[in-house]
Amino acid sequence: MRKEYDFSKARKNPYAKRLKKSVTIRLDEPTVEYFRQLAEEAELPYQTLINLYLRDCAVSNRRPAVIWKEPRKGAA
Repeated sequence: MRKEYDFSKARKNPYAKRLKKSVTIRLDEPTVEYFRQLAEEAELPYQTLINLYLRDCAVSNRRPAVIWKEPRKGAA
């Protein structure tokens, strides 16, 4: 190793925005199995496939159709 390095001509990593962040997410078993089967057909790691799907949803501004039930009156 050198004692000093010259970074005067260094440039920012052009892929820095694409770096991934490790997170913990809880998915039900049928969902994981669904993506594992799709990933096997596509010859991709299943986590990569899930990431691609979620990225596509984010880029397309797709939102889940979630209907929350009204709380029952008198329930605390």
